[in-house]
Amino acid sequence: MTAEAKDPIEGAPLIKPSTTDHPLYEKVVDACRTVYDPEIPVNIYDLGLIYTIDISPENEVGIVMTLTAPGCPVAGEMPGWVADAVEPLDGVKQVDVQMTFEPQWGMDMMSDEARLELGFM
Repeated sequence: MTAEAKDPIEGAPLIKPSTTDHPLYEKVVDACRTVYDPEIPVNIYDLGLIYTIDISPENEVGIVMTLTAPGCPVAGEMPGWVADAVEPLDGVKQVDVQMTFEPQWGMDMMSDEARLELGFM
């Protein structure tokens, strides 16, 4: 395999798009908004830590998320908190939360509300 074959395809998104047209999408987003990083008074969705919410036709929810830093003290617990928030939703068959650090999280991923709350606006 050549080095070029392993590189991302030019123009391909670094973050897989979410299934925004699925009827459960907004409920899953709202559930993610109930989870907070204990060190930051903003929910993880508005912080931009949820990269992808992928919902299958069978209502299986796959979530790809990151942390503000790889050394986050709750790194091992946060995916479980997200799964615990989403799993009880009516219609959700199962939840799989994956952690990634590609691309690395940055402040530009925060919503305007999060920036305002943290005093960056």
